[in-house]
Amino acid sequence: MTQGETVPVQDTTSLVRSAQGGDERALDELIAAHLPLIYNVIGRALNRHADVDDVVQETMIQVVRGLPGLREPARFRSWVVAIAYRQIQMHRRGATRRHPPAREVPEELADPGGDFEERSITGLMLTGQRRELAEATRWLEDDDRHLLALWWQEAAGELTRSELAAAMGVRPTHAAVRVQRMRAQLDAARGLVRALHATPRCPDLAEVLKPWDGATDALWRKRITRHVRGCRRCSQLSGDLLAPEKLLPGIAALPLPVFALEGFKAFGAHAAAGAHAAAGAHAAVHTGVLTHLQHVVQTKAAAVAAVVLVAGGGLAFAVYETPLTGDERPPGVAAPPATGGAVAPDPPDPTGSLAPAGPPGPTGTAGPTGAAYFVAPDGSDNGDGSIAHPFATISKAAAAVKPGQTIALRGGTYKPTAPIVLDTSGDETHRITLSNYGNEHPVIDAARIPADKWAITQHGSYWTVQGLEVKNSASHAYVCLSCKQNLFVRLSMHDNVESGLTLRGDGTTGNQVLDSDFYNNHDPAGQGQSGIGMAIKFGSGENNIVRGCRAFDNADDGFDFGDFASPIDIQHNWAFGNGVNRWNVAGWKSNGNGFTFGGGSPPVAAGHSVRHNAAWDNIHNGFADGSNPAELQLSNNTAFRNGATGFGVPTTPATLRSNVAIGNATPVSMATGAHTSRNTWDEGTWTASMFRSTDATAAQGARRADGTLPATDFLSTGNGMGASMSES
Repeated sequence: MTQGETVPVQDTTSLVRSAQGGDERALDELIAAHLPLIYNVIGRALNRHADVDDVVQETMIQVVRGLPGLREPARFRSWVVAIAYRQIQMHRRGATRRHPPAREVPEELADPGGDFEERSITGLMLTGQRRELAEATRWLEDDDRHLLALWWQEAAGELTRSELAAAMGVRPTHAAVRVQRMRAQLDAARGLVRALHATPRCPDLAEVLKPWDGATDALWRKRITRHVRGCRRCSQLSGDLLAPEKLLPGIAALPLPVFALEGFKAFGAHAAAGAHAAAGAHAAVHTGVLTHLQHVVQTKAAAVAAVVLVAGGGLAFAVYETPLTGDERPPGVAAPPATGGAVAPDPPDPTGSLAPAGPPGPTGTAGPTGAAYFVAPDGSDNGDGSIAHPFATISKAAAAVKPGQTIALRGGTYKPTAPIVLDTSGDETHRITLSNYGNEHPVIDAARIPADKWAITQHGSYWTVQGLEVKNSASHAYVCLSCKQNLFVRLSMHDNVESGLTLRGDGTTGNQVLDSDFYNNHDPAGQGQSGIGMAIKFGSGENNIVRGCRAFDNADDGFDFGDFASPIDIQHNWAFGNGVNRWNVAGWKSNGNGFTFGGGSPPVAAGHSVRHNAAWDNIHNGFADGSNPAELQLSNNTAFRNGATGFGVPTTPATLRSNVAIGNATPVSMATGAHTSRNTWDEGTWTASMFRSTDATAAQGARRADGTLPATDFLSTGNGMGASMSES
């Protein structure tokens, strides 16, 4: 295998058939690959730590026993999740009979020996809406909690809607209705939590709560929700609530304890020989598996000082009480062996590196401290990449990294002289992470890289790249070519000639760009036609998302989605001050749009979804279709004080709803076939007085502690029109 080659992974269907035929290694790989998913589904649905292990244990026993009878190996994943879902329901019914539901008092400190949901709220320092979301799950009915556990995995990309429906035993259309109802209950519970914690509390709500004893049962949920919905004061408190999908990526996935993985992989080897045997042999397999799993659960006590698992009424988190040491595993736990040629991933680090839980170096909060490889400005590529002997270059670590591993960059300035290339790919269960280390702030100064080279080029898929600052590239700072399933979060890219971050090429699929800033990119020798903030262009691919980002003070456009043939989900982003000639260049020719959605010759058609974005003080248009002939969907966006048109969509038969255009040279330019409703130009004369504030200082200032957009009243309307500016 050559350096940088992706480790081959056998497909699930082949593994199932091999395991049914008695292949021990195949059963071993099936268990190792699917156990984390099952642990997450069950861990989020139950609220007692001991119960999680019991139900996971019983689920995997049922999987091993039932595997020989599985007629459709391609449906193994759905089948396993369905078994887990049934075990959750069976356990919940039994637990209810044995123990009546406990009454909880949200405003008191939790007993350290109490259940998961109390410790998830008080023991973990969740902030803002993530804390409220965790608390809101305590108000859900059991069935909704169970469904939330499955839907969380769907939102995280671990399950498809068909697999979720199969687990519930219903059709996808029915599952969609159930999910919608559950989300409505969750939203109501979040509004309830917001009202309970309001300071000062609504006097009318205080009257309703006089006999309340702190119970989170259905009766009190209905009473409080009824008041919140009918009370103008309380209902307004929920005006800035984000969709749960935006909050869930910031909540770390529940990692599988190393000792549990060891135990389950070991029992898989014992069980494989009997997996295809007759019914009489199954009893022996069941007994052997149960005995081994009971031993695994008992030995867990020895590691509890290192790992504490908690779940929050449908959401789960992980914290480490002692630092990881040496080989990045809890003390006294052996490294799990690699199986089937696959490289074992790093064990979970304290910060949950696969699902970021806080801002990176540019905003000052911790990244991972455990990693396979460390890099430091004063390191040496002759070292071994350990924290004691870090590499000096990112390229060295990128050449060594394997699927499932993490590269941690120590703080300081890196000055590479050659382009950085990221070729290795992870997979859906073994992502690769490139991140700042701890609270440190790594800066990549690309000034020494030749002008005809991109500073960082990525071909690899299934990466999480977070907490980096990249500046001074004489070309593009960071280009991802035909990449799949990558997460770019809390990046700062500025003062580059061509662009900050660009995703391009066919097969650009399933990527997310979140909570990042792209600014002051410009060509000192140009006339404003180079230097964009962030782009997805020159290619195609579904399910790409740009959310919570700012592109500002760039010489050309802020966000450029031109010549990309597939729809992009563009939400809660801000573009301002683009196209302004800050460099006093003669003959300035900048496009200077906040958002551009088209381009190419002939123009490429893609029906992008554009929601809750804001564009202000750009030299040209706030939002421009760029001759894109597809039907763009623009809702709840705001264009303010742009030099040309607020919404320049003369080509696309766009659908425009609840948008605000105020203070632009022209409010809107629309194609004949456009569909428009409840926009400011549809409802008479609106002025800047509709905004709560026209002071952009806070919006253009520092991000919040968790890396999300700044809290601000700037351009907020409070009437359901325009962008929701304070989104978290």
